[in-house]
Amino acid sequence: MATGTRKLVLLVAAAFVVATAVPAEAGAVRYGSRTLKRGTYGGDVKRLQRFLTRAGHRTPADGEFGPRTARALRATERELELRADGVATQREQRALRRAVAGPGTGGVAYVTPPAGKVTPGAKGTVTSAGYAIPPASAPRVVKNVIAAGNRIAKTPYKWGGGHGSWDDAGYDCSGSVSFALHGGGLLDSPLVSGDLAGWGASGRGRWITIYANGSHVYMVVAGMRFDTSARSRTGSRWTTQSRSSDGFAVRHPGGL
Repeated sequence: MATGTRKLVLLVAAAFVVATAVPAEAGAVRYGSRTLKRGTYGGDVKRLQRFLTRAGHRTPADGEFGPRTARALRATERELELRADGVATQREQRALRRAVAGPGTGGVAYVTPPAGKVTPGAKGTVTSAGYAIPPASAPRVVKNVIAAGNRIAKTPYKWGGGHGSWDDAGYDCSGSVSFALHGGGLLDSPLVSGDLAGWGASGRGRWITIYANGSHVYMVVAGMRFDTSARSRTGSRWTTQSRSSDGFAVRHPGGL
């Protein structure tokens, strides 16, 4: 083999080794060990994308931090009241992983209220961004219901949404309430509003009260109303404004 040909073969082989080694090294990067932003790639990016999808923002799990991943990250950052810059710092990655850790109640993943954000007393508060913050005294199941409600608080209204699958592009009134109750481990499958009018125990609950009839359903959790009708005015299903309960059956989960 001529000297020039031998050198060319060696150069090609070296380039192949570099090209194949870099993805392998990137794929082995531990999640949370570096800052992730546009242009980065690897196994840790893929894990970030999966967490973003669990947070309710469908993201391709291809390991490449592109524009769709950046948009999903900014949306999740806003939900967690983090700096919405589309850059996942090491600390932020850990916060996101904690936020989407499900409670083991059927696989529902959701965005929890920001860490440490609770309000004293028996009533919660709704932030200016439209997300509910539970009272410190609320039982864990109630906080989980609120957390699940936060996940879909700003999703569009979709007739029949949430009944074919828990993860949907939008939710109707009964799909919304069912989703939140499922997040707290209180409901195994979605119910229509007429069925929710007979679900649980009669009367108002201490923490959760459901108001339902044949055409609409909403609920009040720790003093905060979760209602699709509120979204048209505030952009969120959560509101602290009350509404008339005339014509609604009043129910609550037993013990709550």
